[in-house]
Order: sequence, then structure tokens, then C-alpha cells
Amino acid sequence: MIVVSDTSLLANLALVGQIDLLRQLYGQVFIPPAVQVEIAAAHTEQTDAIGKLSWIEGHAVANQLLVRSLQLELDQGEAEAIALASELKADILLIDERKGRAVAERLGLRFIGVLGVLVEAKHRQLIPSVRPILDNLVTKAGFWISQDLYTRVLQAVAE
Repeated sequence: MIVVSDTSLLANLALVGQIDLLRQLYGQVFIPPAVQVEIAAAHTEQTDAIGKLSWIEGHAVANQLLVRSLQLELDQGEAEAIALASELKADILLIDERKGRAVAERLGLRFIGVLGVLVEAKHRQLIPSVRPILDNLVTKAGFWISQDLYTRVLQAVAE
């Protein structure tokens, strides 16, 4: 399975101590150079640890024309992640930002966000409960989620 990630999903899971869920779910995750730079710039104990994980692998983006085109709508990390996912014919793009997801959809890429990762982890019995992780995302990582979506996520995992 080929999985490419944008910055925010990695950073958010790292900030709540759940980055290893990605390894358990997907094995290996590819990230483009801009994502590596953005993670390094975050410079927290949790995000610094991401760079030391052997299963998260940097991968250059060949199609810089596509990256520049995507940058008309997106930031550098999102543009490179989407371009890399397209180049590698990724099975999944890990991305949370609404604009990025809309562009990924337009390009025919399959994507999942942090909430989808948590739901999948719960269904595979990798975590006992989504609620405490979701609460930590909100309080520790500053992740914004509407009350309606919060409720729907918990309903999806019978919590």
C-alpha cells in the first residue's frame, strides 16, 4: 500500500502521542520535502520525533510543474503531498485541510483525514476508544472540529 501524507495529520497525531497508528495501519508513509521542512519548523518534542521514524520516508516530487500549479490554490506542503500522491499513484493521501481535499478529489485521489484514521484504528481494534484521542486533539493540538462532526465520529465507532 502506498500512502503519502501532508504535514498537519502527522503533526496532530504526534502531538497526541498517536503517530504510531499510521505505522500500524499503513506500514510506510511517504512525505515530500516541503512536509519534511514544515515538520522540522514546528520544532516540538513530538514533531521532532517524526523525523527519526524509519517508516516515514522522504520522497522527492518530480513534477514541479504540477506543484507550482497546485500552489495557486494550496500551500507548499499540500501541493507537494498531492503531487507526490499523484506521481506514486498512492492508495491513500493523508490530508485534513478542506481545500487540499477538494483538489485531491478533483485529481481522483483517495484521501483520509485524522478523524478517518481514528475511526479505522478503532475498527481494527488498534485503539480502545476514539473519544480521549479526539479530546486530546482538540485540547493539546488545537484541532478544530464542529460539535456535529464530533458526535458523528463517535457514533461511527459506537461511543
